[in-house]
Amino acid sequence: MKMELVKRKIKSLKEQISLLFIICSLLFSVSACSDEPDAENFYTYKGQTMSEYLLQNPQFSQYAAIVERAGLMKLLSAYGTYTCFAPTNDAVDAYLQQRGLSDISQLTDADCDTIARTHLVNNLFSTAEMGDGVLATANMNRRYLEVSHGLDESDNAVVFLNEDAHIIYELQDDSVDNGIMQPVDRVLESSNRMIVDLMKLNPNVSLFVEALMQTGVADSLYLYKDNNWDPSPYPRWYYSSDINSESATVPEEMLYGFTIFAEPDSIYREKYGITTLQQLYEKACEIYDAVYPEDAAQPWHAFDQLTDRRNPLNRFVSYHILGCNVISKEKLTPYNVLNSNGLVDIGIETTQNNPEDWYKTLLSHTMINVQKLTVGKFLGQGTRNAHYVNRRYDTQFQYEGQQVDKVTGYKSAAMNGIYFYVNDIVAFDVKTRDEVQNRRIRMDFSTLFPEMITNGVRLNGDPTHGHDEAERYGKNYYFPQGYLKGVKVNGYLLYRRPHNHYRCFQGDEINLQGDYDVTFPIPPVPSEGEYQIRLGYAPSSTRGIGQVYFDDKPQGIPIDMTKSLNDLGVPLASNYNLLSRDEKVAERKALKNLDYYRGPMGAYMLQSGSHYFLGLHAQSVRRVVCTVHISPDEDHFLRFRNVSNNGSSELMLDFIEIVPRSVYGVTDEGEPEDDL
Repeated sequence: MKMELVKRKIKSLKEQISLLFIICSLLFSVSACSDEPDAENFYTYKGQTMSEYLLQNPQFSQYAAIVERAGLMKLLSAYGTYTCFAPTNDAVDAYLQQRGLSDISQLTDADCDTIARTHLVNNLFSTAEMGDGVLATANMNRRYLEVSHGLDESDNAVVFLNEDAHIIYELQDDSVDNGIMQPVDRVLESSNRMIVDLMKLNPNVSLFVEALMQTGVADSLYLYKDNNWDPSPYPRWYYSSDINSESATVPEEMLYGFTIFAEPDSIYREKYGITTLQQLYEKACEIYDAVYPEDAAQPWHAFDQLTDRRNPLNRFVSYHILGCNVISKEKLTPYNVLNSNGLVDIGIETTQNNPEDWYKTLLSHTMINVQKLTVGKFLGQGTRNAHYVNRRYDTQFQYEGQQVDKVTGYKSAAMNGIYFYVNDIVAFDVKTRDEVQNRRIRMDFSTLFPEMITNGVRLNGDPTHGHDEAERYGKNYYFPQGYLKGVKVNGYLLYRRPHNHYRCFQGDEINLQGDYDVTFPIPPVPSEGEYQIRLGYAPSSTRGIGQVYFDDKPQGIPIDMTKSLNDLGVPLASNYNLLSRDEKVAERKALKNLDYYRGPMGAYMLQSGSHYFLGLHAQSVRRVVCTVHISPDEDHFLRFRNVSNNGSSELMLDFIEIVPRSVYGVTDEGEPEDDL
């Protein structure tokens, strides 16, 4: 009964706000929302606003005073769609006591600004919409609030924020005219430390931190923000994609971030008898001398040369670090969407595929694979729905990988990154190189660019809602030359946020538009050999034609994205799922001879509320762009150049596959590549 009441209240609130927004649009020239809209440009509904709620409820008087000093009360009096996690006076008193203060007057103006913004989110969130992980929208301090669920002291099921504060059960989901009030029992705090300094506070990872410091790898982990980035010269861009008229902005900031997988001291001690840095160095030699045998006799190999990037311990530490901030364990693999079925992984058929992502590490030319275990037949000794690093458990190999766990008892989310525990040593060893990663690598294009992950671009917003000019449900972005490291951009490189009904892997896509000419590095491969590089995309009559280059050499005829699989002259089965194994193999072979594959059968879009697998759609395509010899210790690049002459230049980049010959070159005598 309580939940139904909440839902009705939220629905009513959203309907009011939608109506008000329409009125505002007619009466005013309204610019797009930002984290801090100009309050004077908005219509204010004549009811109780968020500011009135704070000022008229004595138990929030101290937070109200903090908001006043921060200069934000006027904002909370105007139109908006905010969630306020207002701390009670008792919560503020406890916070002051913790800091050795007796009154809020002793807080600085900067303190008040930080506290006020930490508790405000420019979006609507009922407790029913808060899934484990992090809140989908950052707070006004541009930090993400950690979300978990548990019981309060009265055994009420409540939402916990940043682990130790919870939304007060009796006061939750209280709607006001411009948002939702979610009062909390403690002041919310986010660490203002950099990732290395935060890890130093945790004695459980002291040996790993010592290795970070002694190798000098820690020195590269203090990047946080490029203060030279200025978005103001780049106007909002209005465009059409397929049948959609939309707009996009450049990111407001250029943040840097890191994700670290750290073995606790107990793992080193109990599994390997390692308690000193010297012993950890010797373990690193054992691992990496087999991978880089030519370095074993070199001067930089020695224990007194730990700062050399080719030193075994330096390599050991570097492989534990991703060059992006994934902000929560749940986001290590494709997006968790909270809907009526609970948390689901966007566009991934989890009974057939483990949701997974691939990330470049700070060890040159290497990647880490992260999976969430969902497929029962390949569970092995793993834990369902747990995350694992470099796991491969299938009919060919049974390698369990390393389980990823949240850090408990200590803060793990820093200003510029986050760290996790792992239950065994993470390493790019011979087995990882030759077996675990010797398989089809499929990556959503957005994961190729760490800036999209760190700056909250990738998989942002609510995929159940379409585009609207107010950007209440998420934003589209474009990236000018210089924003994405190692990428050359002429024309427009656009990120379109996820939608459940888009015919896209994971719901999102990259579009190249205008007279584009774009070059970017491809992900590194684990070992030298022949690889097939495939481009996943959704053809449309409104799209264009692009020439593909590998290392600046043209690869075959241009890709015509107006053509679907039905235009190839290969008879496609009307119901692929009813084909026998041999019939499926025969169709795949016919398509493969033309350098095409169906879209993946393990990925889906929502159509009329039901799963519709991409592989069943003639307008979901995997196209072989080249088959090339790749060296694992060199950088390689793909280039896409506009050659359209049909009035449309859009090229869609959905996902990339890098497939070793051991997979795509299997003969009829062997087990063919799966269609997932």
